[in-house]
Amino acid sequence: MSPSTHKSNAQAALTLRNVTKRFNGSAGRVTALEDITLDVREGEFLVVVGPSGCGKSTLLSLLAGLEHTDEGAIKLGDEPVHSPGRDRLVMFQQDALFPWLNALENVLFGLRLKPGLTDAERLESARYYLNLVGLGNKEKARPHELSGGMRQRVALARSLAPNPRVLLMDEPFSALDALTREQLYGDIQEIFTKRKKTIVLVTHNIREAVCLGDRVVLFSPNPGRVQQVFDVNLPRPRRMNDPALANLAAEVTTALSSHLTADKQ
Repeated sequence: MSPSTHKSNAQAALTLRNVTKRFNGSAGRVTALEDITLDVREGEFLVVVGPSGCGKSTLLSLLAGLEHTDEGAIKLGDEPVHSPGRDRLVMFQQDALFPWLNALENVLFGLRLKPGLTDAERLESARYYLNLVGLGNKEKARPHELSGGMRQRVALARSLAPNPRVLLMDEPFSALDALTREQLYGDIQEIFTKRKKTIVLVTHNIREAVCLGDRVVLFSPNPGRVQQVFDVNLPRPRRMNDPALANLAAEVTTALSSHLTADKQ
């Protein structure tokens, strides 16, 4: 893996130009993100990685339209992003399933965002995505009857079912044990390969970033800035115990440490 030094000819699904975001803090205005310029290519799995406080979740909120920029612009295709939309869906750290609905009903709830479908088409689509995440035999199970990994699979199916142009993922694996995370990494890669969905994932886990991403964007904190962009040229499916993956993750870790040390000087 090496720093990205070329521009792809692929169309950009999301573009960020000179984006800055500030919040009110106890000591006045705090800059969370500063001068972010970045393209998310159509059909790309882009991962943003960095330490706590570098603005990763703020970036995702801006892309989702849940927050507004103080400076700069964000576009989805040619359209400015000013508010939430069904073309961009967020998968959060917690599965946020409705406990009174079963797995199938939770996925069907996600399809309320997709107009123009008959009830039969919604049911067919919900079952398709439950099967896609390996839970076709669990459609009647309620969340309390499912493991943490299964609940996140249902949440993933619910996010994919409306077929958003961009799926935004806010550290959805952070609360899971290592074995379950590894299984979900395989599921996500298989789905990404099949569907070629545009995905933006934010995480503090560098190995996770290298395992999943086509590119890894390295943020530094206080304020959040793009420090380096790495292309990940490893075949899929990738495994966390792959020595090549571990070497690449170490390269990103070294780069992050170098930037953090430089910022303190």
